[in-house]
Amino acid sequence: MSEPIRILGIDPGLQCVGFGVVDSTGSQLRYVASGTITTTHLPREDLPARLRVIFKGIVEVVERYQPQESVVEIVFVNINPQASLLLGQARGACLSSLVYQDLPVAEYTALQMKKAIAGHGKAAKAQVQEMVKRLLNLPSLPGPDAADALGMAITHAHARHSSQMLKLGAISTKPAPVAPVRVGRTAHRQS
Repeated sequence: MSEPIRILGIDPGLQCVGFGVVDSTGSQLRYVASGTITTTHLPREDLPARLRVIFKGIVEVVERYQPQESVVEIVFVNINPQASLLLGQARGACLSSLVYQDLPVAEYTALQMKKAIAGHGKAAKAQVQEMVKRLLNLPSLPGPDAADALGMAITHAHARHSSQMLKLGAISTKPAPVAPVRVGRTAHRQS
């Protein structure tokens, strides 16, 4: 059995950053904590103050739960370029905080997380929440931002476990042997 590893998942946002912490031992997962870091108490136009809250909030989460690895959702440009820019800055604050604390950072898209958690990339937030609840045996649904962060941590735990199994040779990357096919001769008669 492999050593347990604590993974911190982050779902970046400018108003609300979701975080989720899981312990992973082989293919076994254990819920540790989840929650949100919010900036809604600050003026919308005070971007530096909001980014500071995000950065310091992640520092506090790392100090409290002592993860060994982290994972952050990759965000893409959406229709509104200004919103994309702000979200990118919030994500940058998350990444900077994790790197500042010397944590290894993995990255996955929302599509990759949804496929890993719910089986398809078009899963709705409610489906992700339900599957996270089931996978971690939680008594109730986590909030949507915390569920996405926990989903990121679970995705990384599964990818990490698969990678370790490949290194150990427990999963074969060679194609299965193909049985030889006998080709018979067919005689054609001409009339």
